[in-house]
Order: sequence, then structure tokens, then C-alpha cells
Amino acid sequence: MFDFDATLPLMAVQFLVLAAVLNAIFYKPLGKSLDERDDYIRTNTAKAREQLSKAEGLAVQYEQQLAEARKLSQEIVASAQADAKKIADQKIAEAQQQAQAQREEAQREIDKQKQEAMHSLEQQVDALSRQILEKLLGAELVG
Repeated sequence: MFDFDATLPLMAVQFLVLAAVLNAIFYKPLGKSLDERDDYIRTNTAKAREQLSKAEGLAVQYEQQLAEARKLSQEIVASAQADAKKIADQKIAEAQQQAQAQREEAQREIDKQKQEAMHSLEQQVDALSRQILEKLLGAELVG
């Protein structure tokens, strides 16, 4: 079936030469390109992981700063509200004191006017009583 003559070693040599040529021209550059691409992908992946790690760290840091800023702003708002309430309470107390003082002054004025009116009415009653007595009894008997 198979003839082992000079063509078989020649074909084996041709195969080895072709394999060597293909290896030198095609497979080595292709392998080098694949290795370079693998290194490129590996370094970019490592850089991306590193940057993602940094970004996550920064995000955590910013969230902490934001939480602290919120807490501080809430404390400032609470302090401002407490101060405003204290000032409002003082103003209300002052207004109530002024109102009480005005009420007392008005009550004194009313009492004074009432006393003056009573005194005036007493004088008028005395005068009217005299006039009535004079008319009833006569001017000579009253005086």
C-alpha cells in the first residue's frame, strides 16, 4: 500500500520547513500580538480595578463628609430655632409686661376719673338737694 521511497523523507522535510516558515512568519508574530493584547487587557483591568477601588473609597469618604455636613447643618438649624424661640419668648414676656403696665395705668386712670366723677356727682347732688330744699321750705329756712 505505502511505498517508502525518497518522496516520504522529502515530504517530511517539506512539512518541517513549512512548519518552521509558518512558525517564523505567522505563529510567532500572532502569538506575540496575542501576548501583548493579553498584557494590555490585564494591565487595563488592573488599572480599572484600582480606579474603581479609589472611586469607591472616595464615594465612602464623600458620603461620610455629607453625613457630617448634614449633622452639622441640623445642629445649626436646631440651635437657630432654640435661639429664635428664646428671643420670641423674651419678646412675648416684654410685651406681656408692657401690656400689664398699660392695663394698670389705664385702671389707675379709670379709678381717678371715677373718683373725680363721684366727687363731681356728690357736689351736684348737694347743690340739687339744696335747691330742692329751698324750693320746698323756702330760702330762709334752709340757709
